[in-house]
Amino acid sequence: MAYWLFKSEPDVFGIRHLRARPEQTEPWDGVRNYQARNFLRDEVSAGDKLFFYHSSCKQVGIAGVAEVVRAAYPDPSQFNPESDYYDPKATTASPRWYCVDVRFCEQFKQVLSLARIKAMPQITELGLVKKGHRLSVMPVTIDEWQHLYTAAGETL
Repeated sequence: MAYWLFKSEPDVFGIRHLRARPEQTEPWDGVRNYQARNFLRDEVSAGDKLFFYHSSCKQVGIAGVAEVVRAAYPDPSQFNPESDYYDPKATTASPRWYCVDVRFCEQFKQVLSLARIKAMPQITELGLVKKGHRLSVMPVTIDEWQHLYTAAGETL
């Protein structure tokens, strides 16, 4: 099992949306960054855990936990001309973009804020706290996961 941090804007799709979905499961689609795509396609696996991170909002930070329940498959939105994520260069024979399915695990009572994460001495290598790192999908080490999860529990 690996650990990840997936970013989303909560007014578009937040952890409360995932929690409300049938079977609390939804495709994580619309990723249009090649490095993030490569993580989804090549490294994210069913059974992996992820922090659900809210970005571009008032309370930026980790909002909860989800689990990957289906490994990478071609993102259907790339083939739909009416989608914001349509890619005319993508074909079913040669897809460019991938998604995974995630299932809700838990929502924290309070968001673990980015400011608090940045203040944690154990969290210095995570892309989230480094300047210029804006990936929407990034790996989290087991040590980082444990420190962040523990800190989220302390906010309850």
